[in-house]
Amino acid sequence: LGQVAVVNDNLFSTGTSVAIETSTTLTLGYCVGVGRHVHVQYPMCSSVNAALDAGEEPETDCDLMLAQMLQMQFDKEFDTQLRTEEKKLNGDSKLSISFENYRMVHPYEDSDSSEDEVDWQDTRHDPYKADKPTTTPRKGFTGKGKNITTKHDEVVCGRKNTARMDNFAPEINVGDGLGMDLKLSNQVYNSLKQHCHSEQRRSARLHDKKEHSTAEQAVDPRTRLLMYKMVNAGVLENINGCISTGKESVVFHADGGSMEEKAVPDECVLKVFKTTLNEFKNRDKYIKDDYRFKERFSKLNPRKIIRLWAEKEMHNLARMKKADIPCPEVVILKKHILVMSFIGKDHVPAPKLKEAMLGSEDMNRAYYQVLHMMQQLYHECNLVHADLSEYNMLWHQGKVWLIDVSQSIEPNHPHGLEFLFRDCRNVSTFFQKGGVSEAMNVYELFNVVSGLQLSGDSEADFLAQIEALEKMNEDHVQRRGKKTYSSTSDGGPPLLHHEDD
Repeated sequence: LGQVAVVNDNLFSTGTSVAIETSTTLTLGYCVGVGRHVHVQYPMCSSVNAALDAGEEPETDCDLMLAQMLQMQFDKEFDTQLRTEEKKLNGDSKLSISFENYRMVHPYEDSDSSEDEVDWQDTRHDPYKADKPTTTPRKGFTGKGKNITTKHDEVVCGRKNTARMDNFAPEINVGDGLGMDLKLSNQVYNSLKQHCHSEQRRSARLHDKKEHSTAEQAVDPRTRLLMYKMVNAGVLENINGCISTGKESVVFHADGGSMEEKAVPDECVLKVFKTTLNEFKNRDKYIKDDYRFKERFSKLNPRKIIRLWAEKEMHNLARMKKADIPCPEVVILKKHILVMSFIGKDHVPAPKLKEAMLGSEDMNRAYYQVLHMMQQLYHECNLVHADLSEYNMLWHQGKVWLIDVSQSIEPNHPHGLEFLFRDCRNVSTFFQKGGVSEAMNVYELFNVVSGLQLSGDSEADFLAQIEALEKMNEDHVQRRGKKTYSSTSDGGPPLLHHEDD
């Protein structure tokens, strides 16, 4: 409480005798007020209190009665001001501060403050609050003789374990165990604690995966920031939306901007490589044995693998563009985002060869074009597509365009010929079903593209010869460096010779 009281704008220290002059006499009191409110203590008269409680109109000729009425008015004003200050301080906060201990207790009832009665309840003794379990003293036991109770008592330990559940994470709902006087054994408590930790770790993993992975038709915050930087830098005017989704990437359409180094096409695509390996877990085999990226390959860091994957497609497209093979033109590479020219017109992508409705003449022309591109890819670009099919070839402006070459490898790869055989099988099957009568079977197409002279009565025999060649090439590569295949002039088995890198 304050140390100064004010009476008629005069300051008095607490404990000072003050005089209040009425119409008839001068009354002395003892000042214990706070601020500008006066609390004058008098020896209470029991008859006056009884008259006030009974509601009778007291006589006003008694100075003691006037002082008590004045004190009641001061207390009422003080409580009202205190209530106003409390509401102003708490505001809309869920946590409130109560001035209950500083409130003046007076005998009147305020009918206007019925709505605030709940706020003024004394919650120091809440009957609904659960009692905390009794703890054993530091010595470890209570009682004597037969009534001794140690800290290992089943009931004491059970109640302690129930109380310790309050320390679990907020997202774990433990209920009102204390209110039910629940007793948990050590085994049950340890199981609940382990489950709580497991759920916390699982929640953290889910949050991390959501924040650091590229979803099917959305991007993570880091990728979105890279896309925004491209727009702010003027490389792109705007990003319109998702064109297609695959097992390894998400493709977005964008309007081209400008760059100082090179011209940017009017329409571009952003190929965002997915940062999760769940849908394409076998992508490692396409890059870990590629001599261009073998030294930089790290199986322990998936994000760096994805960047290598994007860089690999950029280099492969550059080789194809140099050989005049119809393919997208690379604009810029930013980590795992590859910006390329758009194959299509007016925001409409070119149809895949599988979806294009081609006549017999266009189908024959497409077949010979694909055959020529496979030969160029193998001999001029020194590449094998490794995923060539009617789904990775587009029909645009009367010709076939190759896309999706991120998995393309060189022929000296340990599985390069196997991937080439698979490409030939896909191409041969598609055009034979498409009505191209001159389409070669898979064995003839493989020999024409590779320049090898392999023969076999069945696919198993053919693949056995391919694996033998790959094994021979791998041994020579490990001992002498890079090798390539060539065929002998007399039609004999293929030979290996050196080639400058």
